Amino acid sequence: MDLLSGKNILLGVCGSIAAYKAVELASLLTKSGAKVSVILTSAAEKFISPLTFQSVTGGEVFTDSDLWGGRGHILHVDIAHTTDLFVIAPATANTLAKLAYGLADNLLTISALSTSAPKLVAPAMDAGMYIDSATQKNTRLLAEQGVFFAGPVEGRMASGLEGLGRFMEPIEILDHIRKALGVNGILKGKHLLITAGGSQEPIDPVRVITNRSSGKQGFALASAALDAGAEVTLISHPTALRPPATCQFIQVGTAAEMGEAVLRALPEADGLIMAAAVADYTPVDVSEQKIKKTNDQNLTLNLKPTTDILAEIGKRRAEFPQLKVVAGFAAESQELRQNALEKLKRKKLDLIAANDITTADAGFGVETNQVTLFFSDGRVNELPNLTKHQTAGEIVSAVAKLFSMP
Repeated sequence: MDLLSGKNILLGVCGSIAAYKAVELASLLTKSGAKVSVILTSAAEKFISPLTFQSVTGGEVFTDSDLWGGRGHILHVDIAHTTDLFVIAPATANTLAKLAYGLADNLLTISALSTSAPKLVAPAMDAGMYIDSATQKNTRLLAEQGVFFAGPVEGRMASGLEGLGRFMEPIEILDHIRKALGVNGILKGKHLLITAGGSQEPIDPVRVITNRSSGKQGFALASAALDAGAEVTLISHPTALRPPATCQFIQVGTAAEMGEAVLRALPEADGLIMAAAVADYTPVDVSEQKIKKTNDQNLTLNLKPTTDILAEIGKRRAEFPQLKVVAGFAAESQELRQNALEKLKRKKLDLIAANDITTADAGFGVETNQVTLFFSDGRVNELPNLTKHQTAGEIVSAVAKLFSMP
């Protein structure tokens, strides 16, 4: 089940020009399966109407006028006790100050004081307001109280000025919401290093040798690990995908760059999932200039083997005593079981996920995958055809179980 499916999210919206972006956030949450209720401050109503939020969520939208209505004396209690996460986005400097000191003079702040649910705030204000010492003190107090923060980020403000205080994009706030909900998941306290994408080995300044990997499975693994409570470092070759906002993201190009980046990051990792499609060969010589086409002459490339990153880690695993789980992938076009088991043993892996790339609905460039998990203790788990996000969830669950084994 998706992490957000069925979750009760209370979205508080304050009086900021960024309030219109809260509608997109409410829509994203609803599309993810969450049940969204909204509280608008009186200032927020100056920027956007309750009907707009009702239209995209189908849920209840409350304003300060409801505080003095027929349900007034229990409304904030009902709201506070039925939420899984209280998100305040955008959060103004005024509301941050009230939350920091427990002031409760409107429905939003009364509800915030009443709830025991975790809170996440996404500040939005002019740069001068955000860097002011009073606001900085308030953000520190809230962080000490366990409040999660999404942003703000650097950028252009409505005032025309640029600086730190811009509202984080809704899709990135959604990543932070997922992290807040998954903070106590099955991988809590673990740091996973995950690789993704297909390497690019240069021939000349224009051309590269690459493969058909889209990076979707590796990015899905990063998202699933974050949902499970892990800290994640994602190292990827170039893709068209957006990395999760809550991971540490490193982009590399060649197989050699991937190997160097993995080895640099490995001392901080408890587990490694090597999902990148790393080239087996790279050109011996790279032309400094673009190779010109000649119609009457063939072009011959001299290739040399790249370093097998997982095999190298297997040889040096004693250097990384904190590394408890190492998992790899085997994209095969024939003899899947035999080739996967050979790689599992030769590379000294704990787990290998093997898939048949000749099938139409698995492997490169599609939204689904069908993998078989082979474990070093001899266990085999053949998964059905699933979306790559579902497949990632199954692999992350398997990795979590390996952590718990002696």
